[in-house]
Amino acid sequence: MLSWFLAALTLVVVVLTAVPLGRHLWQVFDDRPHPGWDPWLLPVESALMRWIGDRGQPATSAWAYLQPFLIANACFGGVAFALLAFQPAWLNPLGWPGMRWDTALHTAISFVTNTDQQHYTPEQSLGPLAQLGALQFLMYVSAASGLAVGFAVIRGLCGLPLGNFHQQLIRSLTRVLLPGSLLLAVLLLISGVPMTLAEPLPITTLEGGRQLLIRGPVALYEAIKQLGENGGGYYGANSAHPFENPNGLTNLVSGWAMLAIPAATIDAFGRFLGNRRQSTVLLLLVTGLIAAGAALAMAAELGGNPALGEWISGPNLEGKELRFGAGLTAFWATLTTGSMTGAVNGAMDSLMPLANLVTLFNLFLQVVFGGQGTGVAYLLVFMVLAVFLTGLMVGRTPEFLGRKVEKAEVVWSSLVLLIHPLFVLLPAAVTMAGADALAGISNPGPQGISQVVYEYASAAANNGSGMEGLGDGTPWWNLTASISLLGGRYLPIVALVLLADGFARKPALPPGPGTLRTDTALFTGVLAVVLLILGALTFFPVLALGPIAAGMALFS
Repeated sequence: MLSWFLAALTLVVVVLTAVPLGRHLWQVFDDRPHPGWDPWLLPVESALMRWIGDRGQPATSAWAYLQPFLIANACFGGVAFALLAFQPAWLNPLGWPGMRWDTALHTAISFVTNTDQQHYTPEQSLGPLAQLGALQFLMYVSAASGLAVGFAVIRGLCGLPLGNFHQQLIRSLTRVLLPGSLLLAVLLLISGVPMTLAEPLPITTLEGGRQLLIRGPVALYEAIKQLGENGGGYYGANSAHPFENPNGLTNLVSGWAMLAIPAATIDAFGRFLGNRRQSTVLLLLVTGLIAAGAALAMAAELGGNPALGEWISGPNLEGKELRFGAGLTAFWATLTTGSMTGAVNGAMDSLMPLANLVTLFNLFLQVVFGGQGTGVAYLLVFMVLAVFLTGLMVGRTPEFLGRKVEKAEVVWSSLVLLIHPLFVLLPAAVTMAGADALAGISNPGPQGISQVVYEYASAAANNGSGMEGLGDGTPWWNLTASISLLGGRYLPIVALVLLADGFARKPALPPGPGTLRTDTALFTGVLAVVLLILGALTFFPVLALGPIAAGMALFS
């Protein structure tokens, strides 16, 4: 019962904190004055804008907004690739060799896309300064880029100018991610997460062997990892490692941090729109979806493995940390795939088939809170399609947020939703067709299918978690996953910004008797059905071949 109570408490706290955090995000991205912050931060932000060479004027078109976004991300990723591939001595006091070129390329792309998919063991590949100078830097700027784009889309759909990317990027860092992660890092430090630049500590194991205990600035790394929905671990065991997640308190705080900014972004959307009721029903919808998924996953894990029922009873503890237990591990798996964070506190490959079904479904939808900034944008795309479909069914002119939904909006919205399965299903099919030579798949049958599909779904959804058991440290996995990382991140963002820019240029229409209200319980129910149908129909075949088949075989 304790795990159920703690899970419910976490979701309640997420909903309650969404209101003050949403107000703060609205003030930041609506350029509203803040007497407490402005005297300290405005000079710094202005100096950075001058250094970049940007006068701070709002973008006049979608491409004027996208150009600095794409250039900045290319520069961030290029610098990180060079540091990881060559790993100079001043970044590498432990003397680790540079990464192989394909691993360095995959890692740089993975972190700059806010995915943090790791095909290497961090504590055996990177020194503490490399983790700070390359990876943690990318954690901040990738999350800030996602926030900037997400609020540009929100502004456009609400009829406002998209804004200035550089200004939004800097304000995301100075007013949201840096202060938030510093506060969270202090709490984690007090709770037992280390924060040091001390050299590794030689220790003697219980068997009498010698090993190095790797230490580092883990608290701040962990804070931006969770708050920025990054997910990459300082250690290979990620949040199952006691230095990253030592106890129940850090486990619950980290779970809240994964959902804090996505939930607040939904609240901020309602403030931009001037309709808090709209944001409230959307927040309740995604909270209900993640609660339902968590309930299914937790019930599956706490119910145990029927194949072992002849010998043991109780929950499925394979791949679990006993300090968290089966219930909270399943809850974390739901949160980390729902929020696109990707951090793990247990072995995803050891989850029961129903729990794996929940995690894959979250990765396929990308809107059960979703990614940093972009999750709300994807949710609004589903709303555009739901408005279009309901308008066709009832014979009303489709209108969304006071503007007509026409051919261009439907085309861009459809493209956003079609790009994701393209970069999941196509590489998964090619990989499984050449499994013996290319994939390094270690599990036969449905579990192997789930592992392959999960890897590409995690990459395309900018999540980063994985059902391990794959030989994913090869050039094949690094390069094909990199394609999914790039396509799943940047192509939808281009379509989203073009959609928002087109909306902002449309004339506003006054509400009339034929206007379909989108802030009602009825429309929210329709939206939920559209989400589930589109997600199920697109990916049902691979779900049937993977976790559904595994579950039927297990319980038959």
